[in-house]
Amino acid sequence: MATEYRYIGKPIPRRDAADLVTGRAVFIDDLCIPRMLYGKALRSPHPHALISSIDVSKAKALKGVKAVLTYKDVPPDWISGLPPHRLVLDRKVRAVGDGVALVAATNPQIALEATQLIDVEYEVLKPVFDMEEALLPDAPQLYEQFTQNEFTPGCPMFSKEPFKHLQRGNIEEGFKEAAFVEEGTFSFDKFPHPLPPEPPGVIVKWDSPTDLTVWASSGAPHLMKMILQFRMPGVNIRVIGLHTGGSYGNKQIISMPTFYGAVLARATGLPVKIMLNKTEHLLTWEVRLGSRIHGKVGIRKDGVVSAFQGMWLVEPGFSSELAQGQMGVGLGEAQVMLAKCQNWDLDTKCIATNRSPGGPIRGFGGQELKSAMLPLIGLAMKKGNFDPVEVFKKNFVQPGDGYFWRDGNWWTCRETDYVKTMEEAAKKFGWSDKWKGWNKPTAVNGTKAIGVGVGVHGNADVGEDESEASCRLDAFGTATVHCCIGETGTSQRHAAQKMVAEVLQLPMEKVLITNADTLVTPFDFGLVGSRGTITVGTACIKAAEDARRKLIEQAAAIMHAPPEILDTRDGFIFVKEDPSKGMPWIAALGSPERTITGLGVYHNNFTTPNFVIYFVETEVDLETGQAKILHVVEGTDAGQIIDPINLRMQLHGSFGAACVDTALFEESVLDQTTGRILSADIIDYKWRTFNEFPPFDTVILESQFDTHRFKAIGIGEISGAPGAAAVLMSLSNAVGVDIMEYPATPAVILKALGKA
Repeated sequence: MATEYRYIGKPIPRRDAADLVTGRAVFIDDLCIPRMLYGKALRSPHPHALISSIDVSKAKALKGVKAVLTYKDVPPDWISGLPPHRLVLDRKVRAVGDGVALVAATNPQIALEATQLIDVEYEVLKPVFDMEEALLPDAPQLYEQFTQNEFTPGCPMFSKEPFKHLQRGNIEEGFKEAAFVEEGTFSFDKFPHPLPPEPPGVIVKWDSPTDLTVWASSGAPHLMKMILQFRMPGVNIRVIGLHTGGSYGNKQIISMPTFYGAVLARATGLPVKIMLNKTEHLLTWEVRLGSRIHGKVGIRKDGVVSAFQGMWLVEPGFSSELAQGQMGVGLGEAQVMLAKCQNWDLDTKCIATNRSPGGPIRGFGGQELKSAMLPLIGLAMKKGNFDPVEVFKKNFVQPGDGYFWRDGNWWTCRETDYVKTMEEAAKKFGWSDKWKGWNKPTAVNGTKAIGVGVGVHGNADVGEDESEASCRLDAFGTATVHCCIGETGTSQRHAAQKMVAEVLQLPMEKVLITNADTLVTPFDFGLVGSRGTITVGTACIKAAEDARRKLIEQAAAIMHAPPEILDTRDGFIFVKEDPSKGMPWIAALGSPERTITGLGVYHNNFTTPNFVIYFVETEVDLETGQAKILHVVEGTDAGQIIDPINLRMQLHGSFGAACVDTALFEESVLDQTTGRILSADIIDYKWRTFNEFPPFDTVILESQFDTHRFKAIGIGEISGAPGAAAVLMSLSNAVGVDIMEYPATPAVILKALGKA
């Protein structure tokens, strides 16, 4: 049974809610630093070319222009990517939208006009847009150091040795056990855009020749600082996080705009703002990784997957920011989904192509892999006539099962058993009545056919990496939490305040939290992987508990009482058995000038994966191929709910952000001739508007997980991850033939029906 709390589990208004709805909250585009300039980039019109000549004289002569820089003017040792490979500016451009020159001016309009005055001549090179074509010996080579366009494997930030090839058990014996085997090639490769409302932006200011301050729309200021410090040798970097205007995993590091701002600020001696407009955001910013798997799966007669073999190809475009790390997470998440499978041979390749960069997005590797895996597994389930819910129940990770995670280490699952969650969500959806079998519609009404589908997802990154926090108590009954929590829209700062208020039994208005600033706050890895609930929560809880202990001990010495008989509430310390005996905090501290500080630290732990199951009912017009979602039920077990409204909002947010609707219409449309993305605005980029949301129900269990004092687990990032595969399954069942292409546009469906 869940414990009754004062704040935890209750819909307490956010401290920043009034600022957000009245416009007082400060976003990066609101911020203006004295004497600040505005930076703009001239971008390549070609997907692959060498700069033959570049003349910036006209741009420099324009009134208001303070600097114009080309590849000749930027530091050669400032290199981004994994491993480092992308220069700030390069003589070679590798995608439409790649940087050619930079301008700093007194206003954005002048900066933009100056870019149009730069004369560039190009030697156009042959591009390559397909992963497998890029691997051919005669394919155009994007980088000299990467043979056949394959990025070097491994992510040193995650593991000492590259985790790129999952090998376990005996793959031949695993397939011998299987009664049903399927193989084929399946893709999730239309690189949809997460499209947070606010585009990425930074303001960059040199405080000294070696000290750089960056204001950024980042949800992970310390992670951004850490990565940039590796890429800018000899520079001390301070990152200040602001409201991000939504991130969806896509606005954490923001390295290239920071590079652009830093070189312009150094050239001019003034602060520089780099703010992408929406078109630049859609054309040049990180999209979801392309994913393609050549795979083979075997399932035993009892529904347990016995073997999985394949090659997973991952396409991060022309630059890999963190793709190799995402691949490691994907390999781990595959094992969480198929935890009973003891036989694996799943290799990977990360391949450069001449398109815009792919990077971290909500779902981080696992969604890319499993969206391609699940249609293949579905074919094997269909061959055995299995109910997919029963297969997921038998295969999803349970306590005692193990997996290799992205650090390359073996972890054993504890605590979490999600079978009951699957059963309760299936019951609410009415799965047993609606499921008629593979490629069989639930109902047909004239030209309209209805089908159902289901998908699952889980991620052990909820316990990833380090978090530190401190909690300072003052004489006036106020607690100040020092922790580097960027606000990405998930209300994690509010959640931390609720936890600290619960520990200290203070009114919510008496718990303050510092701004995210790497100069003044302890380290935190950032709001990625749904880690905030466990990791940030644990650090803040421990800091508050440590401060409370010190306060009680100080009061106990004054009151001549053992600490264990004392308690505190609303800034007053008292004897538990006789609350009339006590003192205010100021008396315990002895002076209004004194404070008490507690410290809290969390260390990474990958033993407790989270979980969601996604049920969807769709309707297809068999004449037009038009499909729409009729009903969704999403189930999860969040442990103790910290904030019920925010939790449901995270689940409801599963449609966009390159998640569920990638099965129907979300994609970046690439012209294979010119290399240009044609969906360059939010009219041409198709996504769901607010008045098109279908009925959405949730099933949220509250098992009391042993994660921290409040028994909670984060699930926000993964809420949309299983949705696309579930939709594809439902479409196949509605129309009676297999639909295996994302997104399943009317043209795709009509082609499958033989009506193209």
